[in-house]
Amino acid sequence: MPVPSAILDLPARTPELAALLIRWCNQNSGSRNEAGLLAMATLLEEGFASLGGKTERVSLLGSSVPALRIRLRPEAKVSFLLSGHFDTVYDADDPFQICSPTGPDTLRGPGVIDMKGGLVVMLAALEAFERTPHAARVGFEIVLNPDEEIGSFGAAAVIEEAARRHRLGLVFEPARPDGSLVQSRKGTGNFTITSHGRAAHAASAARDGRNAIAALAEFLTSAARLPEEMPGILLNIGRIRGGGPATNVVPDFAEALLDVRVTAASERAALRARLDELAGTINRRPGFRLEIVGEFNRPPMERSAVADQVLHHWQTCASDLGQSPPSAIHAGGASDANLLSAAGLPCLDGLGPVGDRLHSPEEWVQVSSLARRAQVAALFLHRVASREIEWPLAGPR
Repeated sequence: MPVPSAILDLPARTPELAALLIRWCNQNSGSRNEAGLLAMATLLEEGFASLGGKTERVSLLGSSVPALRIRLRPEAKVSFLLSGHFDTVYDADDPFQICSPTGPDTLRGPGVIDMKGGLVVMLAALEAFERTPHAARVGFEIVLNPDEEIGSFGAAAVIEEAARRHRLGLVFEPARPDGSLVQSRKGTGNFTITSHGRAAHAASAARDGRNAIAALAEFLTSAARLPEEMPGILLNIGRIRGGGPATNVVPDFAEALLDVRVTAASERAALRARLDELAGTINRRPGFRLEIVGEFNRPPMERSAVADQVLHHWQTCASDLGQSPPSAIHAGGASDANLLSAAGLPCLDGLGPVGDRLHSPEEWVQVSSLARRAQVAALFLHRVASREIEWPLAGPR
């Protein structure tokens, strides 16, 4: 069947989409900038009002900044959840605040790729879809999160609750520089390792002292080798502190922070058990105590049969639009797709624009990809609405 003109015409909107992205990115919305996040929420409400859905601010526990929820046709038999976040890693006092072009088709700016560019793609796709002939058959819910970059601790309950209302999640985090989508993601955890020893004069260390730094260093050296032993595990030692200003005192305290990542939910218990085992080696020695405190804050986003089928249809849509069909990768970084997947919702992630260098002052986006990526999302939704793609797809959630 022919592609609707509303979708084919999206590239002509590129200057308009770029202007919208610049406006959104020039509004600082660092995760801890409450005033900036509230201002950004207002800009998003204004932008997404074009869809004609019901928009509401959803209060989050422990935060004065709400999540945004937009729903259109919630009674539809086919309904999708679209997810994104509007916080960035750039604080209000960060020197990186303003967008600037770096070439005829590239824009550098805070959040252009992670992920205000993805929000532009989402909005453009839905605006085009709403102008297609069968749009009334499909409903959608959009959840926009204000604290994703710091763990989604406030928004997690809202995201997980929304997941239970749908059969598919579409997440508009950045594509990879080659346009690849994200099919699965590692789960993440943060742990604090605290080492306690016994203070003493350095001259009597062998008799009286128990060096907490040395014990922690021994533990960390072994922990750093765990990815070699357990394929799929990533472990990063992010910070170490300990001791005091006097070097002639045996330190009785040291602490390290670990970032750990797992590919499958089943790996979490095994990794924690190995960390406890390594700590036990230290704890069996008189005068030492090593403690591990922390948790896995995001479970893995694991592949599903439904998401694999969606990927195939997404690739076909891209090809039919004259675009290269995107491949799909396993990503080490986490997103809100991890939470959706853990709640039982199949997801396809990385649907945002093409770019790179996120979380750095060199963050950039390929401007033309805003419209191209929106075209594919809109065509997928149209084909579901027109029943060219039979829904629901076969297979478990």
